[in-house]
Order: sequence, then structure tokens, then C-alpha cells
Amino acid sequence: MSDIMKRKFVALEISGKNYMTWVLDAEIHLDVMGLGDAIKDKDKASTQDCVKALIFLRHHLDEGLKIEYLTVKDPFVLWNGLKERYDNLKLVTLSQARYDWAHLRLQDFKSVSEYNSVMFRITSKLKLCGDNISDYDMLEKTYTTFHVSNIVLQQQYREKGFTKYSQLISLLLVAE
Repeated sequence: MSDIMKRKFVALEISGKNYMTWVLDAEIHLDVMGLGDAIKDKDKASTQDCVKALIFLRHHLDEGLKIEYLTVKDPFVLWNGLKERYDNLKLVTLSQARYDWAHLRLQDFKSVSEYNSVMFRITSKLKLCGDNISDYDMLEKTYTTFHVSNIVLQQQYREKGFTKYSQLISLLLVAE
């Protein structure tokens, strides 16, 4: 029980800004602790597991949210209440991630490493929202956003026939 009392990840902010990462963290931790059924299928969870899950979830809520959900004594109800309240943020995040993807250009970065970091941040958000970004998509995005003065270089990299984004980035990092 003492493990439940330690905060394992950042609490859910009342604004919901960190909801999507909070949900993933909460699900993973509850599953590892054997309490996942308390939020997925309450009929399968024991009363003791429900109480442990509720304590865990409440411990990972902003103080304002704790007060708003003070009377909720069922982790399944709490989980679904938070989902109903914040799940719409996926659309906002997805819209922003798609915008960022559309405007991502290798030529806009001072280093390949910086570009690579932003590429993974954007693709992670897209995947989190259900958009599947493949290695092919990432390769094409990179090739098509080379600076105009590097068209020959772009063609040379294309001719190498990379199938993994990491192969291209490794070569670009070495070349840099």
C-alpha cells in the first residue's frame, strides 16, 4: 500500500493539458499493479482492488480535480468522468499535430538532431491520437523538405533506397 502513496507520474492538471499522457501513465501503472480491471471492467475487479485504484487515481489528480470529484467512490466512474471531460482534447492535439506535420521542414532547422527531435515529438502526438505515421511517411517528409540548394543530395539519399527513417537520419547526422 505504501507504493500507492508515492506519486509515480505527474498529476492530471485541472486544465486537462496533460490528459493524454496522464491516461497512458495511469493505465500502465494500474495494469502493472494488477488494478487495470477497476477502470476497464469493474465487474472483474475486487472491492479491495477498486479502493486501491481509486486511491491511486486520486493521488494523481490536481487538488482542484480532487475536490470536484470528491464524492466519486468508484474508480470506473471517476475514470469515465475524466474521459468524458477531457477526451475531446484529442481533437485539439490531433489538429495541432497535423498542422505541425504539414509545416515540418528539414530546411528550417539548424541541425539534423533538432529536426529529428521535432519529427519524433510530432509523430508521437499523431500516433497517440490514432494517426499512423510510417517510416515511409517520415522518409518522404524528410526528402521533400530538403533545402532547394540540396536537390542533388536529396536524390542521392533517395537512390540509397532507405526503408527505415533511422537509417536516413543516421547518415544525415554523420554527414553533418
